[in-house]
Amino acid sequence: MVEARRNTFKAPKPEASRLLAFDLIVEVNRNAGYSNLLLPAALTASTLDERDRNLVTELVYGTLRMQGKHDWVLSQVSDRPWIEVDAGIVDLARMGVHQLHEMRIPDHAAVSATVEVARKRLGESQASFVNALLRAVTRKSLEEWFAPLESISDHVEKFAIQYSHPAWIISAYFDLLKSWDFVELELRSNNVPAIPTLVSWPGYSTQADLIALGGEPTKYSALGVSMKGNPGKLELIQHRLAGVQDEGSQLVASVFAAASGGQQWLDLCAGPGGKAALLSSIARQRNITFTGNEFSQPRADLVRKVVHGARVWCGDGRDIAQHGESFDAILIDAPCTGLGALRRRPEVRWRRTVADLRELTQLQLELIEAAIPVLNPEAILGYATCSPHLAETTVQVLDILKKHPELEHVNVETYLPANLKDATRSGSLSLWTHKHGTDAMFLALFRKKSIPNG
Repeated sequence: MVEARRNTFKAPKPEASRLLAFDLIVEVNRNAGYSNLLLPAALTASTLDERDRNLVTELVYGTLRMQGKHDWVLSQVSDRPWIEVDAGIVDLARMGVHQLHEMRIPDHAAVSATVEVARKRLGESQASFVNALLRAVTRKSLEEWFAPLESISDHVEKFAIQYSHPAWIISAYFDLLKSWDFVELELRSNNVPAIPTLVSWPGYSTQADLIALGGEPTKYSALGVSMKGNPGKLELIQHRLAGVQDEGSQLVASVFAAASGGQQWLDLCAGPGGKAALLSSIARQRNITFTGNEFSQPRADLVRKVVHGARVWCGDGRDIAQHGESFDAILIDAPCTGLGALRRRPEVRWRRTVADLRELTQLQLELIEAAIPVLNPEAILGYATCSPHLAETTVQVLDILKKHPELEHVNVETYLPANLKDATRSGSLSLWTHKHGTDAMFLALFRKKSIPNG
């Protein structure tokens, strides 16, 4: 009998694309990886053809994005509490449901292909459980599964399932938009994959150069294009003459630059270098000295690669005064919850919590307090976040103005593109994905008043 079983056993034969997708999902969900960094690197290193690369991309980003919705379904077919199920089963079952409910893959193919990955990565017994879960899901149509949502009157509860967002984020959007219709549009927008957006760096490339390569000009930014495919294959990107940057981020940098003058600019939180690269190229054209500061050494090294020889410091932005220099313009692109870029960073919606919000807003305040003393008279301070949350935007602005009478709020309207409408909140730039097709960026500008003579 044992011999007969051995003869009928077949080694698992998972598809390389699904195996890679599952491994990446695990790395993101269980080891705090970042999908927007891991996926491109993995695809570059792989030998997959274009079709399989596209499959991996959708499986990774899509499953991470919609896993809340998938969990709602799976918790109803599991014979044990879903929070107690092994993490590997959870991640793989989510990937299976994503194929069943969000992709044009026949049920039998989605189930069998997912089970083969389970056999390879999780073992036969757990693969049997994955098989049972997915087959139970297929016993109802998509419409039957989600018909009960129509009877849910609470918008937060309903949208949390339907659009796969944590409840606190949905509530935060409503606090700003004041309309459930607009909230629903924003949630939908967060679930639509963003087409790569490229930016030309003045002095090194132009928007026309990117259009010549097949890009479609961005609606508001005079520097950008949107372009499908892998931007990393373009020589302008490879030679660091242009970059990959969301149009909203381009607008933040461009508006800040348009409002700023003087001889010394500082990007206090330069991060991986998107805004720093654009600002440094603008500064070079205007004979302005640019400095980037970044807390993390690896990220500071990334900044150095794209600022074409401009000075880069590595240190805590809260200690910036230790350098003994002052500046005519400082941009604080502050660490934030990232709620404005959920379409590009799908796992962020599940990682951020209200507790994170409290810690981040405190850090933002400390960075602001550190920057003000090194601002020259008549200098511009820009405070930016990739989040529309009230606590990270309007509340911070009001707090700055209350604590610092030496600062005056500068209305950004003067510096916006003529065709950019309905994009301000109390004089600050406030973009929304559903309105503008950009990340939901925020920028407030302040001017330090001159010291009266005598």
